[in-house]
Amino acid sequence: MDTYTSPSGPAVSGVVVATSPLLRMAVAAYLARFKGQSRIHTESDLRGYLTWCEDRALDPFTAARPHIELYIRWMQEVRGYRPSTVSRRASVVAGFYRSCVIDGALEHSPAEYVRRPTVPAESPTLGLSHLQFEALLSAARNSVNPYDFALVTLLGASWVCGSSRPPEATSQT
Repeated sequence: MDTYTSPSGPAVSGVVVATSPLLRMAVAAYLARFKGQSRIHTESDLRGYLTWCEDRALDPFTAARPHIELYIRWMQEVRGYRPSTVSRRASVVAGFYRSCVIDGALEHSPAEYVRRPTVPAESPTLGLSHLQFEALLSAARNSVNPYDFALVTLLGASWVCGSSRPPEATSQT
């Protein structure tokens, strides 16, 4: 996704186009720190926050800590996001405001003392998501080794038919 300049000012691929040139520049500067998939995911998370602000007629530059706490509660209670998602999105908001302070757009970050949800150290996910499995299938299909696709297909079939977890390794003695 490319960044481009429109007649009204810089816009960043898909991010809510703000009326404030300062906000547009701050968003572009923050997202410029990331590349590839990290940038895409960070952009999506930041867009969620900016949309939330816009829906409440809240200028992100006038937001205070309680606003960000309300955003976190909204993600938890209204949207029903898992703690890991809420924590990640809150981290993006905090990073955005930290960049604003570094660049001189704000004196201090309103996200500085925001409490984030506790995220367990171990992931509750026991297997691959359907998108991850599709990517694995695609890579195996394109492999030069003809057995890769057969192996991945066989493993996938055993996961679907047998259980939601990958099969345990078995030893033959």
